[in-house]
Amino acid sequence: MPRRVVSVRLGTVKSWPEPHLPRISHPGTVPTVFDTGSRGPRRLTVDGGRAGLYVCGITPYDATHLGHAATYVAFDLLNRVWRDAGIEVVYVQNTTDVDDPLLERATARGLDWRELADDQIELFRSDMEALRVLPPDHYIGAVESIPQVVAAVEELIASGAAYTLESGDVYYRVSTPVQPPFGSVSHDARATMARLFAERGGDPETPGKENPLDALLWRAARDGEPSWGGASLGPGRPGWHIECAVIAADYAGLPLDVQGGGSDLVFPHHEMGAAHTAAWKRTPLARTYMHTGMVGYQGEKMSKSKGNLVLVSKLRESGVDPMAIRTVLLSNHYRSDWSFTEELLATAEQRLRKWRHAARCESECRDSLRVHIIGLLREALADDLDAPRALGVLDEWAEHYTDTPVRDRGPVSGDRVADAVDALLGIRLHD
Repeated sequence: MPRRVVSVRLGTVKSWPEPHLPRISHPGTVPTVFDTGSRGPRRLTVDGGRAGLYVCGITPYDATHLGHAATYVAFDLLNRVWRDAGIEVVYVQNTTDVDDPLLERATARGLDWRELADDQIELFRSDMEALRVLPPDHYIGAVESIPQVVAAVEELIASGAAYTLESGDVYYRVSTPVQPPFGSVSHDARATMARLFAERGGDPETPGKENPLDALLWRAARDGEPSWGGASLGPGRPGWHIECAVIAADYAGLPLDVQGGGSDLVFPHHEMGAAHTAAWKRTPLARTYMHTGMVGYQGEKMSKSKGNLVLVSKLRESGVDPMAIRTVLLSNHYRSDWSFTEELLATAEQRLRKWRHAARCESECRDSLRVHIIGLLREALADDLDAPRALGVLDEWAEHYTDTPVRDRGPVSGDRVADAVDALLGIRLHD
């Protein structure tokens, strides 16, 4: 009996509307951040006033939880600080809109996988819009990048950096000599790599592979699975790591100034993406690798597999102000691991009330104090995006107005602190 292969057309993914971004009169400072690759601080100066930022997106089989939101808000900070420094940012994000977890979840729910993906992508967009995250300039699905992936994989095979199994699956050879060398992103020992590869979507036990760490580039068509024409590769669909490498190269340009994502992507995802790119394009994937910490809940890392999710959409549905959610996220440094609690949310709501009272009273603010506060906000964010310190500056600013009644004194002259908070931190204090 012939195999039943589900062929589908290429689709496109849309981004979300951009929030208003106030401008502050004088340009700010280029930030210094922690680079995973060099394991130290790096000042994010850019060539020609243009920065390429790529942040790995969701696999849309469940709604946006606070762990996702923490990552995208962290890189939204970088985007805002770069823009405040007068830098043009080309921000690219993917969405892995075909993958095993998506297909498995759709089957379990009795849904068409495309319907589930579309629904969850739309929910993600609405969450990002509510949190006032600046949208990517290019929001690209794995499905729409398939022609470019096919061409890249064919080039890797031709160069000897990839090989094809009897099944038709194509794998990258991690033994391929590349610069920078394999391992330069994570610095993990091979035993650690082997463990993480097995835990995070790898297939070390696949028969016929030359090396257990060899990563899938092209998955040949299987019965009942979606597939697309792969030219000389045959029908199939992309591997995870090559998808991001190709999208980054096509839409942001190489090398990226920053490759970003959660710390659980350091290996294998970003390590493999860097290796694929070095073998394919003979250039580094990125100058800087930035990674966010993990968010926990009820004593464990928040994850879909554990089911211990705090969903942004559910918090919004319950009446929580999205700016309070954003405040919770920013109250923890982007590189730290932390756990969500109801107490954190209550504290964020209280802080937000005080800041909004201060914003309504800001006509009483001396120009010198206003300039000082904005300077302190910029200083904190230029230092490894230290949002908790910036929020502490706002707490001190709000103390000036604790006993000040709100008066209608008309518009405030010059840069308002509230505008700076909106521009730099993405927290809107005015209705």
